[in-house]
Amino acid sequence: MRIKRGVNAVKKRRKILKLAKGYWGNKSKSYRIAREAVMKSLNYAYIGRKRRKRDMRALWIARINAGARMNGLSYSKLMHGLKVAGIDLNRKVLSDIAITDAAAFAELCAKAKAAL
Repeated sequence: MRIKRGVNAVKKRRKILKLAKGYWGNKSKSYRIAREAVMKSLNYAYIGRKRRKRDMRALWIARINAGARMNGLSYSKLMHGLKVAGIDLNRKVLSDIAITDAAAFAELCAKAKAAL
């Protein structure tokens, strides 16, 4: 008995068209065009997940630098001072402290200055 693959082909197309839902014009209606748009979109999403990590690190560094400048240090001097002082905090935590608790960040800056 031969196997007909119509069902699987329809499932495959339906999956792609579901992913393309909300796209403009023919990109959400025509399978061939939708497939291209979905492949590109999934690629952009993959790249974006990597990109987000870079963007967040840049944001943390900008916030730490702003806090450090308010305390008379540059970003690089602050980071070096903290390393010499043996204070091991990552950039995410440092940026959070710089925003939420200015007094604690000022103390960290003072310790970094003393270590230099």
